[in-house]
Amino acid sequence: MHWSKLYSPTLKEPPSDADIKSQELLIRGGFIRKAAAGIYSYLPLGFRVLEKITKIVREEMNAIDSMELLMPIMQPAEIWKITGRWEDYGPEMVKFKDRNKREFTLGPTHEEMITTLIKDGLKSYKQLPVTLYQINTKYRDEIRPRFGLLRGREFIMKDAYSFHTSYESLDQTYKKMYNAYSKICERMDLKYFAVEADTGAIGGSNSHEFTILAENGESNVLFCEQCGYAATDEKAEYKPDYPESKEEMKTLELVKTPNMKKVESISDFLGVPEEQIVKSMVYTGRNGIVMVLIRGDLEIKESKLKAYFGDQTIRKASPEEVLDFMNIPIGYLGPVNAKCPVFADLSVKNMRNYVVGGMKEGYHYINANHGRDFKVYDWIDVKVVTEGDLCPKCGHALKMKKGIEVGQIFKLGTKYSEKLNAFYVDVDGSRKPFIMGCYGWGVSRTMAAVVEQFHDANGIIWPRSIAPFEVVITVVNIADPEQLKIGNAIYEKLSANGLETLIDDREVSGGFKFKDADLIGIPLRITVGRSLKNGEIEMKLRNSKDVVKIHLKEEYDNILETAKEMLNNYRP
Repeated sequence: MHWSKLYSPTLKEPPSDADIKSQELLIRGGFIRKAAAGIYSYLPLGFRVLEKITKIVREEMNAIDSMELLMPIMQPAEIWKITGRWEDYGPEMVKFKDRNKREFTLGPTHEEMITTLIKDGLKSYKQLPVTLYQINTKYRDEIRPRFGLLRGREFIMKDAYSFHTSYESLDQTYKKMYNAYSKICERMDLKYFAVEADTGAIGGSNSHEFTILAENGESNVLFCEQCGYAATDEKAEYKPDYPESKEEMKTLELVKTPNMKKVESISDFLGVPEEQIVKSMVYTGRNGIVMVLIRGDLEIKESKLKAYFGDQTIRKASPEEVLDFMNIPIGYLGPVNAKCPVFADLSVKNMRNYVVGGMKEGYHYINANHGRDFKVYDWIDVKVVTEGDLCPKCGHALKMKKGIEVGQIFKLGTKYSEKLNAFYVDVDGSRKPFIMGCYGWGVSRTMAAVVEQFHDANGIIWPRSIAPFEVVITVVNIADPEQLKIGNAIYEKLSANGLETLIDDREVSGGFKFKDADLIGIPLRITVGRSLKNGEIEMKLRNSKDVVKIHLKEEYDNILETAKEMLNNYRP
């Protein structure tokens, strides 16, 4: 490809609305352009990268006997209402009505659609197991689309679905998918974690998330260097080590705390440490309102709460909802005489004589004690696990790194097949629901995640496997006939021998060309410039400062072999 013919509008300055480095570099490098918040076009360079990621994903899916199909993006609301996810997905789901007032969604995922599709086609145990996948566009109306391709409203995803007669069969496919996802990461030279993850609105019993390590990652990964335990903070557990209070129970007392609503101010006003205060948080879901208690210096992880209740609609109640239900403003809520069931985090269990809201504006209780002053319906783990908490497996301190989720695999069981009446006939003649798994990989998301892991101050550093081109030939001065002639000859040699090569034949300065080459991140740069006077050209890998000078030889075989050798040894 000649750069003079390539539509690749690069930018000198970062876009003003870029949140993270990948968004900045992909826009500056001419890979993507923003159409609206969370919606992007892929320019030719970006499309080449996207196609290479897709090829790797497709090859690994085909290698484990998954079969590709394509399902509609528009899905009828009825099948989502049957499974209950029409409500579970909440406002992120793109919903609309056609001209006949029939409700539809632009699919954020396809569990309902694939189950409906196969239930009349897979009838016998003899046809199972089966795994089907597609690579398609998905839609989610993110409340706050940001981070470029990482949190968009429209994105490209590979989603696969498997159907089984037994959980042993599901386990086998789950392991194959786990290994396939590991290979996808390895083929792109990525540093990654495969960690336990929350199943979220997808549901099911088990899930693993494949997370690429990156400083700007939006996911927190907790891991144990001692035993290998690893999980996202959406799912992470820990070994509670709260000391048990030996104090005698003191008399419950209501005290004035005027305008004191926050833990910090209550702590200062009453002269008690924050860990001796218990926060009372009110949540609402499909089964009504509940109160959840947690120690004052800790935070609640909402995903854990949703998992415990099996209700993806659970959310923190608004101040207006709390006032309407409790007749008490937020900041003074407490479990004593609460009008709803009270649940408590494990951090509260060993506490005595703590501070809680007084259920009266401007007041708090001191010396509150569970069991005596109020009933805890259940003790649950809803704490945000942080670095330093103890590993739930071996008790060593957990470490934390930031990462970006690119893939997730789930054991669904019969959640969808039972609700959608998807049955097969077993060997004994009985009808049984399919046992299912599902497996998602963010294709467009991977592009941004790779850039987050592989970049420097000058631009992107693409892995060879997904780089838009493998080699860029920079002809420093195209007005010099000899430079242009040699540049074109090397270009023809490399291209004819299977190396994807871009020749920079633009009428711009050499410095401009060097900056653009670094910006778009092609693994190997060959410079045809002043060294040509000595019969030499220069070769340099994108992530190295070392320049290799090569003497020109007839047929340029030495340049071809050196290029191959350098690329074979290249790692971003």
